[in-house]
Amino acid sequence: MDINGKNIWQQAAGDTDRNYVDRCLRWDVILNGPGNAGHWHTDKDKYRAGGMSARKMTDIGRFADEMQDGDFVVLRIGTSSVFGVGQVVGPYEWCEEFGDVDGWDLQHVRRVRWLWYPKPHPQDSEPDFKPYSMKLGDTTQKLGGGKVADWLAELDITKDAWDRPLKPLPRTIGKANVTIEQISEFLFDHGVASASITSLLGEIGELTRIAHWYQRSQQMPSEHETVAYLVVPLLRALGWTPQRMAVEWNHVDVALFEQLPRVDESLRVVVEAKKMDNSCLSAASQAMLYALPRPQCRRLIVTDGLRYGVYVRTDAVPPFKLHAYLSLARLRHDYPAYECGGAEDALLAMAPEWKPDVRN
Repeated sequence: MDINGKNIWQQAAGDTDRNYVDRCLRWDVILNGPGNAGHWHTDKDKYRAGGMSARKMTDIGRFADEMQDGDFVVLRIGTSSVFGVGQVVGPYEWCEEFGDVDGWDLQHVRRVRWLWYPKPHPQDSEPDFKPYSMKLGDTTQKLGGGKVADWLAELDITKDAWDRPLKPLPRTIGKANVTIEQISEFLFDHGVASASITSLLGEIGELTRIAHWYQRSQQMPSEHETVAYLVVPLLRALGWTPQRMAVEWNHVDVALFEQLPRVDESLRVVVEAKKMDNSCLSAASQAMLYALPRPQCRRLIVTDGLRYGVYVRTDAVPPFKLHAYLSLARLRHDYPAYECGGAEDALLAMAPEWKPDVRN
């Protein structure tokens, strides 16, 4: 690959706890944030007024202003792992659909034509560079020289990769946000009991207040508190009774059963919890380890108490697919960036009444 005279950027895609490599590769993008105040070129003063640090302002400025069409990008996690190599296509964009990427608002977007990434499993990075082969710190930085640049120069990129058209950005068609009333009607139409719906709607407001109090006080709950004060109350409101809901059952944070007794054959849902504001979707791999040996377990719920990802068992690979995503603080109809449903589908799939053949 001819890199002579080209700027080469190293772009972080999260960290070892929470990364969004798959979203970057899926949508031909790199992302930066926070981006909830709007388009960088028109709303920069809002970020400054909102208390964004000078360092972060500089970081996003590199991403939005200094990075140019035709520059090369190395997608990284940490300082030694490369997950993609691509070329920037076009100008900076702002895309609301990346407003919640596993809890991060990453609406600042650059389009990238990915020329190389590890196959067949994009999460397996190669080659294996030594630590600090890339710079630690800011999301967007110039790469400079060194072993990574030498490796780029030796990459053999096919003509098909250079000519590949970019994938369209994810876009919401129709309504983006949903109201409590719309959620109520949706759940009722799909057979959820009226008493459960009434309890649930009141609980959502209370749980959101509790979660925001934790955030304001900067006294984040432990994983046990998250389960006790946030997760269990929501599950109770959805209609799960204490008899059918076991906490810390056989290493599972919360196990939900179709009927008694609480045995493997009756297990229907594995719930794996993380501390609030930690990645919740990264808990899916651990939840799968508990569910896979129990084929009657059809659902996984991963959560940090405020956000919920609901996975449904499939006959494909991987064996569980993200079915719906829910943020109690941001009730959306769907999540095009994750190609899954939103609040309505998530709450229905978390309810005892849900069956594998339910369709929207």
